[in-house]
Amino acid sequence: MLQKREKVLLLRTFQGRTLRIVREHYLRPSVPCNSPLCPQPSACRNDGKLLSSDVTHYVIPDWKVVQDYLEILEFPELKGIIFMQTACQAVQHQRGRRSIYNAAVWYYHHCQDRMPIIMVTEDEEAIQQYGSETEGVFVISFKDYLDNFWPDLKAAHELCNSILQSRWERENESQESHGKEYPEHLPLEVLEAGIKSGRYIQGILNVNKHRAQIEAFVRLQGTSSKDSGLVSDILIHGMKARNRSIHGDVVVVELLPENEWKGRTVALCENDSDDKASGESPSEPMPTGRVVGILQKNWRDYVVTFPSKEEVQSQGKNAQKILVTPWDYRIPKIRISTQQAEALQDFRVVVRIDSWESTSLYPNGHFVRVLGRIGDLEGEIATILVENSISVVPFSEAQMCEMPVNTPENPWKVSPEEERERRDLRRTHLVFSIDPKGCEDVDDTLSVRSLNNGNLELGVHIADVTHFVAPNSYTDIEARTRATTYYLADRRYDMLPSILSADLCSLLGGVDRYAVSVMWELDKTSYEIKKVWYGRTIIQSAYKLFYEAAQELLDGNFGVVEDIPEFKGLDEKNRQTKLEELVWAIGKLTDIARHVRAKRDYCGALALEGIEVQVQLDEKKNIHDLIPKQPLEIHETVAECMILANHWVAKKIWESFPHQALLRQHPPPHQEFFSELRECAKAKGFFIDTRSNKTLADSLDNANDPSDPIVNRLLRSMATQAMSNALYFSTGSCAEEEFHHYGLALDKYTHFTSPIRRYSDIVVHRLLMAAISKDKKMEIKENLFSNKDLEELCRHINNRNRAAQHSQKQSTELFQCMYFKDKDPETEERCISDGVIYSIRTNGVLVFIPRFGIKGAAYLKNKDGLVIACGLDSRSEWKPGSLQRFQNKITSTTTGGESVTFHLFDHVTVKISVQASRCHTDTVRLEIISNKPYVIPNTEIFHQSSLLLKSDLVKEVTRSVEAQLAQEVKVNIIQEEYQEYCQTKGRSLYTLLEEIRDLALLDVSNNYGM
Repeated sequence: MLQKREKVLLLRTFQGRTLRIVREHYLRPSVPCNSPLCPQPSACRNDGKLLSSDVTHYVIPDWKVVQDYLEILEFPELKGIIFMQTACQAVQHQRGRRSIYNAAVWYYHHCQDRMPIIMVTEDEEAIQQYGSETEGVFVISFKDYLDNFWPDLKAAHELCNSILQSRWERENESQESHGKEYPEHLPLEVLEAGIKSGRYIQGILNVNKHRAQIEAFVRLQGTSSKDSGLVSDILIHGMKARNRSIHGDVVVVELLPENEWKGRTVALCENDSDDKASGESPSEPMPTGRVVGILQKNWRDYVVTFPSKEEVQSQGKNAQKILVTPWDYRIPKIRISTQQAEALQDFRVVVRIDSWESTSLYPNGHFVRVLGRIGDLEGEIATILVENSISVVPFSEAQMCEMPVNTPENPWKVSPEEERERRDLRRTHLVFSIDPKGCEDVDDTLSVRSLNNGNLELGVHIADVTHFVAPNSYTDIEARTRATTYYLADRRYDMLPSILSADLCSLLGGVDRYAVSVMWELDKTSYEIKKVWYGRTIIQSAYKLFYEAAQELLDGNFGVVEDIPEFKGLDEKNRQTKLEELVWAIGKLTDIARHVRAKRDYCGALALEGIEVQVQLDEKKNIHDLIPKQPLEIHETVAECMILANHWVAKKIWESFPHQALLRQHPPPHQEFFSELRECAKAKGFFIDTRSNKTLADSLDNANDPSDPIVNRLLRSMATQAMSNALYFSTGSCAEEEFHHYGLALDKYTHFTSPIRRYSDIVVHRLLMAAISKDKKMEIKENLFSNKDLEELCRHINNRNRAAQHSQKQSTELFQCMYFKDKDPETEERCISDGVIYSIRTNGVLVFIPRFGIKGAAYLKNKDGLVIACGLDSRSEWKPGSLQRFQNKITSTTTGGESVTFHLFDHVTVKISVQASRCHTDTVRLEIISNKPYVIPNTEIFHQSSLLLKSDLVKEVTRSVEAQLAQEVKVNIIQEEYQEYCQTKGRSLYTLLEEIRDLALLDVSNNYGM
């Protein structure tokens, strides 16, 4: 029974009055000590995680140590650390030291005086007062603790010195009276009053990475897209106007007078790529403002590079203050104090920002840790993970202890209790899966059968992850934190331990598995849905088919039966009977899917551009070859069944919990984002009607150039770029008319079909189970989130999804650069390719290279002011002259009168090279070497690997890196590390291209995250 207490808070109002607030506070009668020395573990309820048994003492930090030295306390070498709830709360309130000392004393006596307790604090008075008060409980400073107990832990000492130096400089700088570089931020109460009155505007700062020193935009929060006064963004021009705010901060902006408004730049610059069309012309001013305050800082870990040896020497031999350059262009240089600058100049390093005073041109920070050498594959991958705040720590012992056992000695079995509770489909339904070749984590299966009344029953059966992952368990908390499985170009980091993701939650063929099923009764001819059933089931998948085999059976080519293991060993009669059953089921599923898709098409469902390839693997799952992926109707069949299940589950959970259901919305895009699409289509004589998803879908279908299929692909790609992102949301925080999914043309939609890889689906499964219990008037066992908590969770999942998309894109670009880096563009045939112009800028064009899936900038005027010229042989060279940009073309004219014009959708010959960078990521550089299409020397080779894209790059780069690692005797270390991390490290793009089918296929939303 919880003990009730009252907390009295005295708060001072803005008017100066004292306000007395009484809050109820509940204390637990017993708190788990989690110590293996506990004399009464049952009374303490020490379930799951325990403190390490091989420590000589326990450490209890006070709030100040937690606040200042948390990153040192996170070192894996430091064990036996106990964080008191008081300390965690006191970080905000800066009090509670006596309570923490009392807890330390309690711990010592609770463990029967067998384990010394060390309380670490920065308070000299506390050290003097408590240092000798209790025998066995020691009170010392954090620096003394490291010096005495961890003298050889060099990294911890370096980090501690860095933190202390940074703190000293921060305190020292605030006392010095420097001239101000920036205006002071306004007080919080002034900002809030200004926002309320409309004088100031709140939004999130978004720095343009291509012009980071000049351009940033504030994306307004809560502003209607239909507001014609301020379309979407406010321009913040220059660092002074940014006033110490950093990309991602929630800022408060004051609009400047209209005569001071500026327009955004549309010329290409270094590192330029695919910006979303904004609708502004170069001369059109837009709302411009300046930052007057910061409501919420979005500081995180930053990967930086130290200056080169020459740059350090130019700052003075004994200089300790070093300006480091962040990997992310959008982050300003950070000033840190260190004597290791020369030793670290060849490494990627993590730093944290501590402060940015108005007297300082740059923010102050401190060194945290080294990631790896610049250019090293593992170091660059670690950089991408840190920059996207992706944690890949191993699954903990406590999490692994929650996992079920499935070994040859102790195989997992269906429990009698579950057999009674669930509907058993093992003998009544032909259940099968259709997946890519070699897929191991099967989270969805299908069934279809005729009922006694002549109607049909369609079933979608999804892995029952929530049976194994209890709410608020260690595994659940970790899955919630990760939110998704992260797919990089050559590996993936799983949301759940592999015992679940690749075994007990994988609906493999021929084994019993728990599932959550949705089954519809359909009219036998019209396929109209008569009724639907939701519930927990037991299934045994009869066939684990791959897409190509299923398509062959659908087409009536039964020779593929030899490749289906389940048919081997059967006598002819049995084999024929089973084959007829399977062929009928696949045909019927496809027929149903056609009808379902036709209904969505009628409502305006979109099919947008996404590059799909088929990876051919050898026995070791290394990439053997890559060929263009042929779209199969069976892909659509599976996709439609999954979309149907997601849609019906969305309706069900919303009906049962209208104010706390997790759904997925896809808002209509801003019409101004379609301007470039409309203009490009107009250049080819096509009209794109963007008034609705239906008119857009029809227009894209009609915009086909028979002589150049790339045109339609690029138009669909532009439509994708214009799309808003699909987002998870809580139904209690949105009006029902905002639930609509624009891309899929559905009034309600959610994610239910991939709980192995998405935490959103786990939440939806729990909501569905609660809805079923509610229908049966049973007690709801599931712990459901309130609207407020669910809204916060959705924000977190949306944020993690963006991080997953960015890391996937960045890792692919990394492999592209590593692939081309060692190739001489003058002699290597693969560095010359055909490109298609898809956007015109004032000083160049944007080009798409179909063979590699690369988009990038190609300059028509170089840094010396020379412009491109093409002679009679169409080869390009640089000459003095000028450029003239028109709506759909750009003309380069030399001073000698030579002229060449590049139009939208022109095919040109492009040379691909890599622009190296010490501080940032390398980038692919494109140069137009001829205004004529590239003539492929060997068409046969091209057809075999025309969409080479990312996978060949991964194969070649990985081989090269592994060869280097083998020479340095590091291969075993890396393999052991990945085993320890319980992650899947592929050697190819197989995991990226084949295992994200639920993201790419099921939502028909390859590029815009449906």
